[in-house]
Amino acid sequence: MFVDRVKIFAQAGTGGRGCVSFRREKFVPKGGPDGGDGGRGGDVILCADRHVDNLANLFYEPIIKAKNGGHGMGKKMTGRAGADKIVKVPVGTIAYSADKGERPTPNAQRPLHSDQLAIENRELAVEPIVDLTRDGQEFVLCRGGAGGKGNVHFKSSRNRAPRQYTDGEEGEDGHFLLELRTIADAGLVGYPNAGKSTLLRRISAARPKVAAYPFTTLHPIVGVIEFPGYRRATIADIPGLIEGAHRGLGLGHEFLRHITRCRILVFVVDIAGSEGRNPVEDLQNLRREIDLYDPALSSRPWLVVANKMDLPDAEKNLKAAQEKFPRINILPTSAAKGEGMDALKETLAAKMTNDKDAVPPPPI
Repeated sequence: MFVDRVKIFAQAGTGGRGCVSFRREKFVPKGGPDGGDGGRGGDVILCADRHVDNLANLFYEPIIKAKNGGHGMGKKMTGRAGADKIVKVPVGTIAYSADKGERPTPNAQRPLHSDQLAIENRELAVEPIVDLTRDGQEFVLCRGGAGGKGNVHFKSSRNRAPRQYTDGEEGEDGHFLLELRTIADAGLVGYPNAGKSTLLRRISAARPKVAAYPFTTLHPIVGVIEFPGYRRATIADIPGLIEGAHRGLGLGHEFLRHITRCRILVFVVDIAGSEGRNPVEDLQNLRREIDLYDPALSSRPWLVVANKMDLPDAEKNLKAAQEKFPRINILPTSAAKGEGMDALKETLAAKMTNDKDAVPPPPI
């Protein structure tokens, strides 16, 4: 099961209490207090791991607790520190505080923009706590409480046998919303049954499900493209979009956020119109949905893949698309027969290495 958004409860460990103890040793009269401090509680730490691809592990275990610190002991011995709880999450995970509100699905009136990075509910906007974009990056989500003081800290000239001590501090806790935004160099965008999954199987080693019915792709799939010169790039396939996706229609709206990190958008169009739609109108609708969801995406470099060139009416529709978008690079392909794949790879490689296009979008 693919999970890209989950609510969790995290609680750091409580510090151990201080100790009340007195030194009792032969030939040492009035040894005085020697109670040690309590150990600090463990932290809850988020760690980005490239070997984790979704948040399913937290869906089944949403309560995360770190260990408490050990109590202080005599002979000024400090209690053992509580073990940290390290939670491995996918690279591209964003953490929000969910104690005051949760992030709703973006709507037409107030779409969620990637540069805002806020949880909106028309009354409350909560900034993200952290955005884990690098493999191995760590963030302390909840800090453990400090250990209590032993009675050795309370001795004085007037209080030579103190029996005071302090309890350990409680660790931080709270509810958090974790959201995954897939990190890829390019993103495949298109209507259902446009051939995105077949295209991804042709140009990478990814094996998404392919079938003769819409919405076979139910979650984002990332493939790796190998270029000459030992270069490589990642490309993400998201579920098919339909008109009104920015308002929450269809499946694509749940995964539109996964393309907000892509440097290049690849619009895959059924140029033959095999589903009874006009390819030119499809491309216009896709561009409009992307712009309504996040206007910043419209300024990203993009190209068009005219798929299903092996079917009738493809040549006629291709000419119409080229006349409508004369400045846009439209690549004719047939993913089913493997035609045009080399040209697509060369175009992607050129855009990846171009100084203007290679500049990544602002971090989310």
